[in-house]
Amino acid sequence: MITKLLLALKKWALPILVLYALALTIGSLAQIGDIPSLGSSFDDKIYHVIAYFFFTVLVYNSCKRRTVVYAILISAICVILYGIVIEVLQQVLTSYRTLDIYDVMANALGVAFAALIIGLKNKLKLK
Repeated sequence: MITKLLLALKKWALPILVLYALALTIGSLAQIGDIPSLGSSFDDKIYHVIAYFFFTVLVYNSCKRRTVVYAILISAICVILYGIVIEVLQQVLTSYRTLDIYDVMANALGVAFAALIIGLKNKLKLK
């Protein structure tokens, strides 16, 4: 049962990634009302970390046919570059959003957490 589920998820990895990337792009460039508060002064950065964590995992799952280190590296580079492009587009294309270096750093932190967890998971699986 679990094996069938995992095979189905592998089959759908690319479409899920594309939908997530599309949703993240729209959410990053559209004018959105108030987001739910987590009770801290840096809620926005927490959302960035979480969103880019999951984005990195999805990219990794889509290029998993490569070696683990190569897949993690490619995933991390692609997602960080995507985050930078989105921040630049926010500055250039919208009047209600601005380029924020702290958002880029929060995105990179989410990528780093995902890469670390993927790396540890694969290291433990190899033993």
